[in-house]
This record gives sequence, structure tokens and C-alpha cells, in this order.
Amino acid sequence: MSSTGIRIGILGASGYTGAELVRLLGDHPQAEIRALTAERQAGKPLGEVFPQLAIYDLPTLVKIDELDVGGLDVIFCCLPHATTQAIIKSLPRGPKIIDLSADFRLRDPALYEATYGHAHQALELQEQAVYGLSEHYRDAIRKAWLVANPGCYTTTAELPLIPLLKERLIQPEGIIIDAKSGVSGAGRDAKQGSLFTEVTEGIHAYGVATHRHTPEIEQCLADFAGRPMRVTFTPHLMPMSRGILGTIYVRLAAGISPEDLHRCLAGAYADEPFVHVLPFKSLPATRHVRGSNLCLIGVHPSRIPGEAILVSVLDNLVKGASGQAIQNMNIVLGLDERLGLSQRPLFP
Repeated sequence: MSSTGIRIGILGASGYTGAELVRLLGDHPQAEIRALTAERQAGKPLGEVFPQLAIYDLPTLVKIDELDVGGLDVIFCCLPHATTQAIIKSLPRGPKIIDLSADFRLRDPALYEATYGHAHQALELQEQAVYGLSEHYRDAIRKAWLVANPGCYTTTAELPLIPLLKERLIQPEGIIIDAKSGVSGAGRDAKQGSLFTEVTEGIHAYGVATHRHTPEIEQCLADFAGRPMRVTFTPHLMPMSRGILGTIYVRLAAGISPEDLHRCLAGAYADEPFVHVLPFKSLPATRHVRGSNLCLIGVHPSRIPGEAILVSVLDNLVKGASGQAIQNMNIVLGLDERLGLSQRPLFP
């Protein structure tokens, strides 16, 4: 880092996650945004694309092939899936890279190809990438130069499940993850499924039994369960701009009660600044985390003996994307993880 701060570049700054990075980094005491890219908006100030960001002194948007990475300490990649791998491969080694796409999350090349429909274009970099679920891969993230920021749905599911699987308090079989997301999770490009008339006044499931976050969830959970994992994951699109709520159904291990799950989670996250477990039977809502880097978790008994229900919420653009990316940057650079992430939830 320079003596004045962290020199940052953001690739894909005209999308939702890029804009959210700029918003959050505006409160980071050491962040200096030195470069912003956007292919279709190149030549414009970012404030013209996002008027709410016009108050910041920011560089003009440029195309990626015009980017000078010399002198940058950190690069955030907010590019579409399947494009980041080739671009990162072409960059000179030096800056730390936090990738918000899915390009480096899956370790198995065959699984990546099966999930995304094409072979990985940078296998040598895929082997070096570290999965960036901040609270559970900290030691590896500290040593990484390339961090694969987790998906938003995956973060919502993994945070409540990891401690319970690690302590063998729940059965690894039969986990059901029913999740609802705001429309911003689909990105900013115009798509028929994201049109107001397609989304408003309704809710619908999509990617049923095929969503690409499923193998990511299973890979992560297997790291802590000590065995291969299979889960049922169904995402739904909600008529709201941001937020994710995951309702997770689990089977208890022999002799374990829902109260035991609550005690485990409360203990696991007692010292974490961004993950909070509510009192037993209390349930979080997406409005409780809007605009913040928080994940709130609730534990509730099921009406069926031997089962329990977990409810997990976060803002898909913050803890589910840009906020966790900044948290990972802070970890990589040895800084306080809370820097730039002190925003309280916006309610109502």
C-alpha cells in the first residue's frame, strides 16, 4: 500500500455490485479508488451513471483494455460470470484480486464445466484461488492473492449450517434450503425476467434443481462436514430490490435439541462483527439488514420432533457481494475487518 492509502481498481463499476463497492468504500478511511472500468459507459464520470455517487471524487470510467494496473494494490472484479477468468489471467501479477463473479469458486474443473457449460480458461489460477467466506476461511484468505467471493445465496445458507455440521449437531442428509432474493441479484442488464411487470405482485421459483449455487454450497459444507454433501436448494425471486431470506430445514442428530443448535450458533459467532444470532425462536427479516454487512440468524423448533428450522437473512449486495468483498480485502491486507463496513441497516 502507499503511504496515503489503499489504491483500488474496480472492474465493472457500472453494475450494482460495482456501485455498491464505491458507496461502501467512500466510508473506508484508507481506500483510494484510482481506476474504474465499464465497457459501454467508458468515457463517462461514474456520477453520470449513478447520480448518488457524484459526490465522490472518482476517476472517469474506462474500458478494461485501457486500464493501467500499475500502482494498484487491490482490484475488485465485478464482471459477468465466465468473463473474469480470461481477464484476470491477462493482468500482470501484483495487485490482490477480489473476484465477485463465480469464475473461481469451484475447485473441481469438471464440476465447473458441468455447472457453467464451458471449460475453465485459467485452470492454473483456479488452483490458487481461495474461497472467500470471511468468517470461516480467514487463515487462507490472509495468505491469498486471489479471493473468490462467495455467492449471495451461498453465504446466506453456509453461515448458519457450517457450525452445526462441524459440531455434528445436525444430520448431513436431508437439508432443504428455501431462499428468496431481491431482483438486484440478477444484475443490472436488461432481462425479461427482471422487468417490473414480470416481477411485481408475485413470487416465483427458478433454477429448480439446477441453480449454479448448489454445487458451491455443497463444496463449502463438505469442507466442514468432513464428507460429501448433497442439499436441496430452491431459489425464488421476490418483488423487492435487495435482500435474501433463507429458510433452512434440518434434521437433528441423536440426542440434540433445537436449543443446542441455538447455543452452538450463538457461541460460534459471539465475537464476529457481522454475524448475529437472535434469541431462540426470534426470526429475522430482510428489512433488518438492508444496506448493511450483517447476516442475522434465527433458530426455531419444528413441529416435527427431531427437526429444526433456521432462518438467515442478509443484503445480497452487501454481505452477499460487495460488503463481503471489502471484508475480504481488509483480511488480505491485515486491516480491521470492520473498516468501511460500519453502515447500520436502513429501516424503514
